[in-house]
Amino acid sequence: MIGEVTGIRKIRMLYLQLLYRCNFECGHCFHGTRLQHADAFAAEQAVSLLTLMREQYGTEAVTLLGGEPFVYKDLAQVVRHAKEELGQRVEICTNGYRIERRLTEIAPHLDLLRVSLEGIGSTNDRIRKAGSYQSALEALALARRLGVPTGVTTTVTSQNINEVLPLARTLTRFGVRQLKLHHLRAVGNAAERPELLVTNLSAYSRLRKELQTAELSIEVIVDEDLSEHGAPEICAPADGRGEIERIEADPRGALTMSCKAVGKDSHAFWYEKSANHIVHRPSATDELTVAVPDVVYARA
Repeated sequence: MIGEVTGIRKIRMLYLQLLYRCNFECGHCFHGTRLQHADAFAAEQAVSLLTLMREQYGTEAVTLLGGEPFVYKDLAQVVRHAKEELGQRVEICTNGYRIERRLTEIAPHLDLLRVSLEGIGSTNDRIRKAGSYQSALEALALARRLGVPTGVTTTVTSQNINEVLPLARTLTRFGVRQLKLHHLRAVGNAAERPELLVTNLSAYSRLRKELQTAELSIEVIVDEDLSEHGAPEICAPADGRGEIERIEADPRGALTMSCKAVGKDSHAFWYEKSANHIVHRPSATDELTVAVPDVVYARA
């Protein structure tokens, strides 16, 4: 259905939000009040969607996320299916809180563990959860011992922008390969936390210059909206290309192609779990009708 409507025939990666439930309630989380919702993929539904995307759109990789994917009871089953049955690259995006037992279980099938951190020590813990910084570092250290490559994601806010460079240096000591920096979008919990927004946009330019001159051994990937002038207007869902990098499925089955549309209920497609197919449900505000730009990433 996506191909018939958009001309897109190839989708490289599926971002699969397995559930809304989370053991954190971060101040910037794009899910907002949905963190309390019970919507989730049953294991069979997750496996069916993975298979459908592989067969119909040639999906090569999956990133499992939530909510918090490590509280999903059937995580190991989904990971094994993606790796062993479909031969996909498997990534997990997690808060890294007390995941040691389950990480050890799935490590042989995991290509990347990506942990979310929002600064150093108490800065991170204020935004995320008390004790979460130390727990995340312990998860990164364990992954290294298990031979699982690691990355970290950080949403840049007014509270942590000055700690991005110190964080990058800290992460090199844990063997982290990549730090990915996201721009804060005022959706979900962030819509109620305007103090997190960076209002002096020149601070982004200073951050980019610091990163470029720091001679870091860790790769730093930057959302191009982290600039004084914003990112170029690239509209992946509607620009006529036959291939896109990713599509994201939320726990209800709503599908979103542009990162800038995630959290805004501007999806044009749904995965119907019971029927195991994708349907087009257009609206006046969906990402195709209004041509929501995609996020542009580049090396710092």
